[in-house]
Amino acid sequence: MAPAPSVPTAAETLGHPAYPTAIWQLEPDRKGFAPVAEGRGGPFKISWEIHGEGPVKVIFIMGLGGLKSAWQRQTLYFGHEGRDRYSVLLIDNRGMGDSDKPLMRYSSNEMAHDLVEVLTSLSWLPADPLTTDPAPSRSLHVIGLSLGGMIAQELACLVPAHISSLSLCCTAAAIENTTTFVENMANRASMLVPKTLDRSIGDTARQIFSPAWLSLPDDVHLPAAGTTPLCHPPPASPPAQGYQKFATNAQRFVAQELHKRRDPARFGLKGFLLQLIAAGWHHKSAAQLAAMADRVGRERILVMHGLEDGMISTPHGRKLIEYIQPGVGLIIEGMGHAPLVERWEWFNRTIEERCALGEKLDGR
Repeated sequence: MAPAPSVPTAAETLGHPAYPTAIWQLEPDRKGFAPVAEGRGGPFKISWEIHGEGPVKVIFIMGLGGLKSAWQRQTLYFGHEGRDRYSVLLIDNRGMGDSDKPLMRYSSNEMAHDLVEVLTSLSWLPADPLTTDPAPSRSLHVIGLSLGGMIAQELACLVPAHISSLSLCCTAAAIENTTTFVENMANRASMLVPKTLDRSIGDTARQIFSPAWLSLPDDVHLPAAGTTPLCHPPPASPPAQGYQKFATNAQRFVAQELHKRRDPARFGLKGFLLQLIAAGWHHKSAAQLAAMADRVGRERILVMHGLEDGMISTPHGRKLIEYIQPGVGLIIEGMGHAPLVERWEWFNRTIEERCALGEKLDGR
């Protein structure tokens, strides 16, 4: 067995000159808070941002413990460099980031209802989209990763007539045990063992990404303040230096994790565990997903999964493809759990193609 790839320590990463530039200062065109969940345990507020002013409406839904900034490669590409073509909606799911973190039972279905109410407040959906029978008005391009893909499934069940394209990435119809009993028990036990920050971030990196990618030089495409539309210089870094690269892809991931974990107001154990419960209890049957696919249109749906996904194992992706029978189903060799990062160029082009297909099918 090959040795686990090396992941830089927190100290090494904090001392790197690129660390202050890890989170890009991409100014949204609009941002705010939407009150949601009145009568569902709320109200509480969901934080949202819109980047870009184009006619193609794209929604990125993040997974477990993720913040809006986790989509920054896509925010840059679609919402800033492609701002005349796209309008990109980002939200912090309940429990994370700038959104409220109520102590209550979370579920993928309730989180999808949160998103419906955000979309309604922004007029991206009509008033009362769940109780009216709308004429076809497909305008939403929905991309969900992991838990975000579970929320996206629920959203597609709620408002199928409004979805122009649906991309389900590294997610599942339900979380099932796909390992041996011994492996399953070892994995569960490892979650309960206290870890140092370096061990926690290192283990997470190795679960999310393929080993080969982690050790490669930082491959990101950086924004440029003064050139990239609505991009500001990084804080606490000389403006002349601008945004900088790290030594490896692994170190850039460590830096983004440190920015998140060192901000307890935006990332905490309570919200993480409540989102984890939502992911663990998510369940859509084969019949439910087939009915959703019938109403959305299978040609509009993409399902992708990586063979090196250490978070949600590949059999989950195969089963989701079997249930939905999407227009495109991809099981990708060498890919881990986060193609938006690990294969960002390919991922951006793929989402762009899915948006173009949906727009074409809608006659736009």
